[in-house]
Amino acid sequence: MRPGGNRGWLLRLVIAFSFAQGAVSMARPAVSYRALALGADERAIGVIAGVYALLPLFAAVPLGRRTDHGRCAPLLPVGVVLIAGGCALSGTANSLAAMAAWSGVMGLGHLSFVIGAQSIVARQSAPLDQDRNFGHFTIGASLGQLVGPIAAGALIGGPDMAGTSALALLVAGGVAAVSFVSLWRIEHRDRPKSRTGRGDRVPVHRILRTRGVPAGIFISLAVLSATDILTAYLPVVGEHRGIAPSVIGLLLSLRAAATIACRLVMTPMLRILGRAALLSTTCLLGALLCAGIALPVPVWGLAVILALLGFCLGVGQPLSMTTVVQAAPDDARSTALALRLTGNRLGQVAAPAAAGLVAGVAGVAAPFVMLGALLLIASGLGLRQGRTGAAAPEPAERRGRTPSAPEPERR
Repeated sequence: MRPGGNRGWLLRLVIAFSFAQGAVSMARPAVSYRALALGADERAIGVIAGVYALLPLFAAVPLGRRTDHGRCAPLLPVGVVLIAGGCALSGTANSLAAMAAWSGVMGLGHLSFVIGAQSIVARQSAPLDQDRNFGHFTIGASLGQLVGPIAAGALIGGPDMAGTSALALLVAGGVAAVSFVSLWRIEHRDRPKSRTGRGDRVPVHRILRTRGVPAGIFISLAVLSATDILTAYLPVVGEHRGIAPSVIGLLLSLRAAATIACRLVMTPMLRILGRAALLSTTCLLGALLCAGIALPVPVWGLAVILALLGFCLGVGQPLSMTTVVQAAPDDARSTALALRLTGNRLGQVAAPAAAGLVAGVAGVAAPFVMLGALLLIASGLGLRQGRTGAAAPEPAERRGRTPSAPEPERR
């Protein structure tokens, strides 16, 4: 089937991703609350959040290499099994070390699912459809981020914080397992083989030196770090400001709803501003809004800030995917996406650890100021990409490239 054909596969992928991401988004705040109930402080929360990304940090590139020269779909059920197991076993763990370990398993499962899913979208989308299809794909993540925190907030609370957070983690494992119902006929089986053999792999350093790839990786890292620390540390902010877990869940879901709204209107925004200007502007606004969370605003003010922040953060992930895919060499696109995810996971290791140190020294609101600085740098990189033309729309089409290996009629 030609890229850009029937998109039923994309709908099934979005549904599966919604449940997988919903489980993770439900589990992340539940892990924080359970760790607090077991005696963790801000530094320990940062370490546990960082371990979530530690195993994926070493697994991303090998998985990307495998996907460049083979099928993508097998990574999806593997990812679901690891997510479900990591969630459920985190709920039964009675020590901070065990919680950190199972959090790492959950992170590895999420990475496996995302590498497989992103590679399918890149491979089966025509160049002109990549921004739209990646935007629709990430709606699945936003739907999960919308429902997950609400479900966690509804289950967690009362005097038995350890017990209710454990229940939320067990339920999250069941939610992840529901992803299996739509993992069918997602990948086209008539994809031509790669033009290069396994011995002709594009070196990682060459991919990283390709114009557009480093900027796309860093922008993605900054945006995901903002989302990740927001999920992990807003419960801590709530505890210090006396905000109930159910309200924190609603605030996190409000951010996710705003992200969905952003991705639904991304196509007209791209037509008006272009990819580079849209990335730069939203990262700049996101930096200011992240810093605003550190202010002692009332709950309604925090809701406004999070809604605007969610809209701004909705741009970075799908457009950084397109930027990396279209800039990368033809036979290394899955590896380039894996490097982007490696950057994400590196941010998820370093940013929570740094946030934990900053919070321990300057208070629980200080990590959001740190995130503002990170997004400010990302905004500058987005603007620089626009000036150099590296992030210009449709570079693949101008070079006569397709999002996958050449189609049969062109071989």
